[in-house]
Amino acid sequence: MSETTTAAVPPPAPRKAPLLDRLPVTSHIRQSVGLQRTMLLIGITLTGLFLLAAMFAPLLAPYGYAQISDAAGTFPAQAAPGGKHPWGTTVGGYDVLSRVLWGSQTAATVIVVSVAMSIFVGVALGLLSGYFGGWLDRVLVVIADAIYAFPSLLLAIVMSIVISQGQSSFWGGILACSISITVVFVPQYFRVIRAETIRLKAEPFVESAMVVGASSWRIMGRHIFKNATRTLPLIFTLNSSEAILTLAGLGFLGFGIEPTSAAEWGFDLNKALADASSGIWWTGVFPGVAIVLTVLGLTLVGESMNDLNDPRLRGRRAAGNKRSGKAKTKAGRP
Repeated sequence: MSETTTAAVPPPAPRKAPLLDRLPVTSHIRQSVGLQRTMLLIGITLTGLFLLAAMFAPLLAPYGYAQISDAAGTFPAQAAPGGKHPWGTTVGGYDVLSRVLWGSQTAATVIVVSVAMSIFVGVALGLLSGYFGGWLDRVLVVIADAIYAFPSLLLAIVMSIVISQGQSSFWGGILACSISITVVFVPQYFRVIRAETIRLKAEPFVESAMVVGASSWRIMGRHIFKNATRTLPLIFTLNSSEAILTLAGLGFLGFGIEPTSAAEWGFDLNKALADASSGIWWTGVFPGVAIVLTVLGLTLVGESMNDLNDPRLRGRRAAGNKRSGKAKTKAGRP
């Protein structure tokens, strides 16, 4: 009688989720439920409209940001909404709709430049401080704590004067605001990356790399960097809204960008102050609503991602779903 032996079949490897489901925003949508998902979807919608307006401003805007005339002649000043100017015109004869659309492009540029600089500097310093420790860590932590004492708007005004020498050109205003925002935001990225680096440094895979003789730069760049930067999308969304408010405040106080260099919502609000007392509402309402909706969208996305990343809130949500499922099962029994 022959005996047959069967080879042990290894269990199938767990299926990896598609790349789209692993992206920061889409993965949070899948995790969210109820009111949390509603808030996240509203934030994504508002943020998406802002990005579309910034990308396609040259196609959507009926006129240029500094255009005050066309083939028919000079635009009327403070014209009411309607006709060739759906959102009216300003005291300088600029089309309000065009200024709002072009202003979204300016705001998006400030977000990209300032947050990109903040991430680059903050991540680099956080990796060095958390990995090497010692006197370098102590010095950087003290500097990061001291920077929190600087008001961001006051720093933006000083940097605007220093960088642009009072000349509010496009890139001068962008760099002045971006550098001031960078200085304020760097400590946030620094502290997050430093804490993650200290935690990851004690993990077995990092210790194994040290044992086999991997250099410190290779360990930081290949093993720690990828794992320590997973929370950056969350901080990015929260800081983006603050960057827009800082840019608007700078323009409102007269240290922003001149209307002949670029469209900027804060500057338009400043010029609309005198119109409000005369019943001319459209020059201030539309730029103000653009600021509110953009900041609201970015804040909703950031706060929703923050809640979904909190393990305590995830545990409560999972427990609530489990109780809800048990209640439905009991209700379905005869």
